[in-house]
Amino acid sequence: MRLNDLAIDVEPLPGAMPVYRASAAPAELRALCETARARGARLVSLWGSDESPRGKGYALHLALALRAGLLWLTVALPRQRPGYPGIAGIFPSADRMQRAAHDLLGIEPQGEAGRRKWLRHGAWPAGVFPLRKDFAAESRFALAGDHYEFVKVEGEGVHEIPVGPVHAGTIEPGHFRFSIVGEKILRLEERLGYKHKGVEKRFEGMALEEGARLAGRVSGDSTVAYAWAYAMAAEAATQTEPPRRSLVLRGILLELERIANHLGDLGYLGNDVALSFGFFQFWRLKEDLLRLNARLFGHRYLMDSVVPGGAARDLARSEGDALLAVLGNIEREAGTLRSIYDEHAGAQDRFIMTGQVLPALAERMGLTGFAGRASGVAHDLRADYPVPPWQQLEPRVASHTRGDVAARASVRFDELAESVRLVRELVRQLPPGEIRVPLAACEAGRTGIGWVESWRGEVLIALDAADDGRIYRLHPHDPSWQNWPLIERAVLGNIVPDFPLINKSFNLSYSGHDL
Repeated sequence: MRLNDLAIDVEPLPGAMPVYRASAAPAELRALCETARARGARLVSLWGSDESPRGKGYALHLALALRAGLLWLTVALPRQRPGYPGIAGIFPSADRMQRAAHDLLGIEPQGEAGRRKWLRHGAWPAGVFPLRKDFAAESRFALAGDHYEFVKVEGEGVHEIPVGPVHAGTIEPGHFRFSIVGEKILRLEERLGYKHKGVEKRFEGMALEEGARLAGRVSGDSTVAYAWAYAMAAEAATQTEPPRRSLVLRGILLELERIANHLGDLGYLGNDVALSFGFFQFWRLKEDLLRLNARLFGHRYLMDSVVPGGAARDLARSEGDALLAVLGNIEREAGTLRSIYDEHAGAQDRFIMTGQVLPALAERMGLTGFAGRASGVAHDLRADYPVPPWQQLEPRVASHTRGDVAARASVRFDELAESVRLVRELVRQLPPGEIRVPLAACEAGRTGIGWVESWRGEVLIALDAADDGRIYRLHPHDPSWQNWPLIERAVLGNIVPDFPLINKSFNLSYSGHDL
């Protein structure tokens, strides 16, 4: 069929989401991306694969969000000197993804300046690429010098403040290099990827059912979203249709994950402006919800609740009533706390016009999720491409245009209330029937994509199956790839003590980068 968005031939893929597959030559890549960008497309993800066991070279893959759905575009690259025309000048968020693809696979963007390594650090030597098929996962290397060159800002009164990668709290490592005059931030440069876990390599050779547990642990605060995206990809590859009741249960679980994260972060935002009352109250509410999660679904953070073919735990009527009672209390108390936040002069003084990302910059850089919606980029997969159970619920998309800490807090409050409404409707509409079916057999070379609106933004999983039905290549993508570069912009002109507040207002994943 012909995809009118780009006027190219595509193959529709089976599955819940509207997904299309197409191929292009390297020489065609930039023109295709320029056309897609001009027509409002967004870059969702970029990754590579080693196709040598299949008698080919390498491949570059792009996931592009179009009006018609998601386009999975594959560009075949030669075995020797696998290069392609870089697209970061068209989609700025591609820069770090291109650098990561080079570090892991050795495919290289051409014609662009952004060629510094990203994930490698000193853990493996230059010229060694872990995602090539001839790389042994058990390989060990002597730790080498890093020699990473940060951009130097010079001028009268300019100082540097290095922060991290080891931090005072129990958070994952990330390095932040501030260039300042007095307390005002002139530049921030981030460096992540300090705890590369080898997740993408670990997926290789796993059975489809086995890979679900690993997918749910890519980024622990988004376990439901990743597990659902993985299940969606596996179900598409095997053409398995999960039961209707399980889809409603997945919707409930996803919104509970959104509620828990927004509650925790709204508490942290209060803590960062010395409103400790807000911190304790929101975390009390979050703890109530986490304990209920454990009682109803067997895990405080809902791990392993979504599985390929359906859901792992059912929800009895009495349990649904208990869930709605707790959510009703959260809704009432969160409403009261919102009025306290809105009327607290000290909090609002710190929130308003702090860490601002205006809509034009947000759209240009590809800001996604609730942070994007707070900057006028009002995309939400639940509304844009509704799949069951969202089709009958018409989720309301919360948005703002000021793009500051206050706007991101406002969108969180709105989304919290909307998630409570959605769960209430889903519990009431739970259809009868089974909650899980076995995956069908996977034919050789089948592919599937899962695309889910997590609480943070769009989570994507692209699955390519081997001839024996196991995983040949699996790429998980976290929305933090798009959003981390915006923090570098959001802090400009702010003072150093506001960085923790700005950072927490986004609350991005380190783990999602360390794959």
